[in-house]
Amino acid sequence: MARKLLWGSLALAPLTILVDKLTGAGDVALFILAALSLIPLAWLIGESTEHAAEHTGPGIGGFLNASFGNAPELIVALFAVGANLPDVVRGSLSGSVISNLLLVYGVTQIAGPDGARIDRRSLLLQIGLVGVAVVAFVLPAALGYTGPPDRHTVVVASVPVAIVLLLLYLGVVGWNLRRHRESAREREEPAEGTWSLATALAALAVTTAVTAWVSEILVHSLAAFGEAVGLSQFFIAVVIVAIVGNAAEHGGAIVIAHSGKMPLATEIAISSAAQVALLVVPVVTLLSLLFTHPLALAFRWTELFAMGGAAIVVAVTVWDGTSRKKEGMLLVAAYVAAVVGFLLGGPR
Repeated sequence: MARKLLWGSLALAPLTILVDKLTGAGDVALFILAALSLIPLAWLIGESTEHAAEHTGPGIGGFLNASFGNAPELIVALFAVGANLPDVVRGSLSGSVISNLLLVYGVTQIAGPDGARIDRRSLLLQIGLVGVAVVAFVLPAALGYTGPPDRHTVVVASVPVAIVLLLLYLGVVGWNLRRHRESAREREEPAEGTWSLATALAALAVTTAVTAWVSEILVHSLAAFGEAVGLSQFFIAVVIVAIVGNAAEHGGAIVIAHSGKMPLATEIAISSAAQVALLVVPVVTLLSLLFTHPLALAFRWTELFAMGGAAIVVAVTVWDGTSRKKEGMLLVAAYVAAVVGFLLGGPR
């Protein structure tokens, strides 16, 4: 019944697009409709990735889910760059890293079987990449507090940081995928009823494109929604946009964890955080040079502390190579604490 309901609710996505294009619906109504549309889209991304992983193994499957799942973050960030909303861009990207590490990974552990084994080596590597990114962000962040955070000097300092992180990510991911490909040689055949790899990838591509479209509608309606509920643009970006942008990872990780495939589920959550920090952030930074207002990586100290702290806490839970429900609850509690901190932090 639940699966039939999810399949049927996929109609919400084209309905949202039609309402946006053909009617004069208010932004608050559009925000709610877009948010609801993302739930079945996230489920379908998770479903497609699970079928693809039957052919590729958990490491490559997690990479595929992170790649497709992070497309909305990239598109949303570029829209915000074009609208000259740097705090929204930085907030949504840092919030994405934090929510993937604490919220998505935490919920994954809660939804999955207690005591399940996970790929400790791969996960610690990617958590380490997040830590490297946070350290790299310190220089432009420090410059951002010595004057206007979006001035030309900070943009210039951000470009080499973006290039180094991008090259590091491509090098490490290439090595990691080779390792997973070698281990996949002994993998069992796909289960009966599994979609073909071509079908799974096509479903991922189409669903991601629709997800990006719906996410763009949601972001454009966020300002009115924020005014209606009395929240700042930064808080909306670092919490609401980040959670909505990660709907694919939430849905995919929960569905896959619930089915008992914890190596793939945990790979999705943590590889997505690493991919945002070392791929999405640098790509957005470099592409922003084509816009009138380039992006400076002048993150707030609260964002840096939250990203670094999340990486450390998650590394501790991953260290024994086992998934625990209690640890998942602690990670979710840590995310709630971070949200409260962002709410109380106020402006820069």
